[in-house]
Amino acid sequence: MVRLPYVTALTTLFSYGLLFAFGQLRDFFRRILDARKPSNLKGYAPICLGLEDFYTRRLYLRIQDCFGRPITSAPDAWFDVVERYSNDCNKTLHRTTATTKCLNLGSYNYLGFAAADEYCTPRVIESLKKYSASTCSVRADGGNTKLHTELELLVATFVGKPAAILFGMGYVTNSAIIPALVGKGGLIISDSLNHNSIVNGARGSGATVRVFQHNNPAHLEEVLREQIAGGQPRTHRPWKKIIVIVEGIYSMEGELCKLPEVISVCKKYKAYTYLDEAHSIGAIGKTGRGVCELLGVDPADVDIMMGTFTKSFGSCGGYIAASNEIIHHLKLTCPAHIYATSMSPPAVQQVISAIKVILGEDGTNRGAKKLAQIRENSNFFRLELQKMGFEVLGDNDSPVMPIMLYNPAKIPAFSRECLRQNVAVVTVAFPATPLLLARARICISASHSREDLIKGLEVISKVGDLVGIKYFPVEQEKTTAVEKLKKIQ
Repeated sequence: MVRLPYVTALTTLFSYGLLFAFGQLRDFFRRILDARKPSNLKGYAPICLGLEDFYTRRLYLRIQDCFGRPITSAPDAWFDVVERYSNDCNKTLHRTTATTKCLNLGSYNYLGFAAADEYCTPRVIESLKKYSASTCSVRADGGNTKLHTELELLVATFVGKPAAILFGMGYVTNSAIIPALVGKGGLIISDSLNHNSIVNGARGSGATVRVFQHNNPAHLEEVLREQIAGGQPRTHRPWKKIIVIVEGIYSMEGELCKLPEVISVCKKYKAYTYLDEAHSIGAIGKTGRGVCELLGVDPADVDIMMGTFTKSFGSCGGYIAASNEIIHHLKLTCPAHIYATSMSPPAVQQVISAIKVILGEDGTNRGAKKLAQIRENSNFFRLELQKMGFEVLGDNDSPVMPIMLYNPAKIPAFSRECLRQNVAVVTVAFPATPLLLARARICISASHSREDLIKGLEVISKVGDLVGIKYFPVEQEKTTAVEKLKKIQ
């Protein structure tokens, strides 16, 4: 968890207070000046009201050039970012025909499969010619190809579960699966920092939802004990089932789940364990099998394993791996399987090919090299950022490393200045994070060379000095990689 210093908290609150005060003042004068102008809503109610409308107009739109940047190339280690401009203080953005080649420190391309690959790409093109771009049908009707069946078997074997089921979208994998697993009379206990897809899935299930402190197995046990003792609301009957939901790597924190401790608690109180491995599968572990492999957990101890193909495998969609009974139940009851179009066959083939590279079934050791490279790159980049004085969240081996920004003015300043120096970063603020905990989220890839990483570190260090986000003292006794490079040059 972030321990926000009092001075930083006060200055950040003061900055938001100024923005809020001046925004309200501008709105006051706008209402006076526009009082006689006819409304353009033509009798309809406004879609956005209150603070949501205020936040969008007075805060987000002023810095919207930092978000949603279009690209015109594959999201490899370097990519082409489309240049945009605005003539109305960022209310509207206009694209130009010019592009800037930037170092990509924002994509989830953990193993480098998002760009052309010597093994994957020819097979994907071949599958496109054979199966077309879409099945135009759900799996239960005419959308179940040989590729879908092959990938389900491959995924189940890869993660160490008896069976698996595929879905066309990673977000839907959580939001549609959870209501199919638990409903009214059930209890969901969720980590406080779980992804929005888990939150929406839990809310839509009809089950009672309780939250435990982030990555705190002791508090999880307290919540479990209290809920089991009290039972269902009003009736106090025993819960029909209890599911504890955690993530392998938390996407906004870069932290690894304390999975062994969580499983121990769940076993003690006979609760099911649901593990979201969207960011960990393929990216960590000696053979890329995720957090279970990294932390020495038997996959049999995890009841439901969820993952996506949108990160390490360079494709789209997601999966659930579990027992044969659970997968059979989902195939009969889950709306995302019964009513949604199946995964695009070329996307399925991309995942199959990527997993085979990871397993070495392509006849080379490129997969092992990629896994070693992502681990080495991540730990190198994180250590160098910490040496420079940045506040970096997360654990070793995690390719996700947030750099804390806090102050609202530093969000666009950091993003724009990095872009000017040909480094593309992702900044994240409220409502994706708590109001005071804005950050830049760096994502490292196996496709980054050491020179790429040193280039990124050099730019981030300069911008960090300029913006003032080095909240810790620089470690003078340890020469950073950037300083070593300067000495060599």
